[in-house]
Amino acid sequence: MKALVFEEPGRTNWRDVPDPGIEDAADVIVRVEAVTICGTDLHIVKGDVPEVTPGRVLGHEAVGTVVEAGGDVRTVRPGDRVLVSCISACGRCRYCREARYGQCRGGGGWVLGHTIDGTQAEYVRVPFADLSVYPLPHSVDSVDAVLLADIFPTAYEVGVRNGGVSPGDTVVVVGAGPIGLAAVATSRLYSPERVIAVDLADARLEAARSLGAAATVRADEEPGQLVADLTDGLGADVVMEAVGVPEAFETCTRMVRPGGRVANIGVHGKPATLHLEDLWIKDVTITTGLVDTASTPTLLRMLANGRLPSAELVTHRFELEEMEEAYDVFSRAADTGALKVALHAPQ
Repeated sequence: MKALVFEEPGRTNWRDVPDPGIEDAADVIVRVEAVTICGTDLHIVKGDVPEVTPGRVLGHEAVGTVVEAGGDVRTVRPGDRVLVSCISACGRCRYCREARYGQCRGGGGWVLGHTIDGTQAEYVRVPFADLSVYPLPHSVDSVDAVLLADIFPTAYEVGVRNGGVSPGDTVVVVGAGPIGLAAVATSRLYSPERVIAVDLADARLEAARSLGAAATVRADEEPGQLVADLTDGLGADVVMEAVGVPEAFETCTRMVRPGGRVANIGVHGKPATLHLEDLWIKDVTITTGLVDTASTPTLLRMLANGRLPSAELVTHRFELEEMEEAYDVFSRAADTGALKVALHAPQ
């Protein structure tokens, strides 16, 4: 089959690799119909994730059809159309029993495109299939559904639920990339008074407004002042960090009200300063997290009923064989205007 292979930092190759096969009775093999590219994939290509070794097939999000299932698989069978989750779950360890699948200690967690071959290929082996793939209704489009493999559960679980968004809240989302935009959309499910989006790119702020942000502000135009003006100087009830840089996290802690919550979603590669000299007296709660995808069945039902605007985040579409071009477009989002790129198998 063809697959996108990480060769070395700065170099990938869409090339022939061996077809995957069943390695454990809990595995399934999925013929890929749609995939997308994650910001984490760009970090891998740059060499920022040393666990990913040369020769690894990249990708951790997909929609496809089961073509083979191991003998222990009970929830799907060949011919079923499924969503492949970015997180695999053994279902037996302490964390899986708590539905904290991202912390799985039984061989799961984030493994696809990380420690085992991933989804940016014509076929993929998915371990622990009973808890790691989800049957899809025929009414759900593959490209729409693939955004529920990672960005929507991440935004919802690590941002909205960890942040405790409630009716009447003022919510600030710092970073209006794909994850931040999904956080804007899923925050509105809880009827906050307003959602404010912060970013440096005008096009992304426009996208945030189209998804329901009541106010937007550039990150270099004193967002803290806007939040103060809109809340009579109190600050935001919930602030979500969806960038992954120290300056963004520190901005979040300055905008939160006493008793408020800061939910960090972004992937950080450098230390950030925690200003306890200011925060110790404010009763502020700070949360972090890796997505568990325990919310995926709920989000799929909402997608099927038209409650999630996933299609609005897809700005570019390609065929699978155009994988390297898609990476180029996605990596130059400031120039191309890319939010999410979707790739599909030939019809």
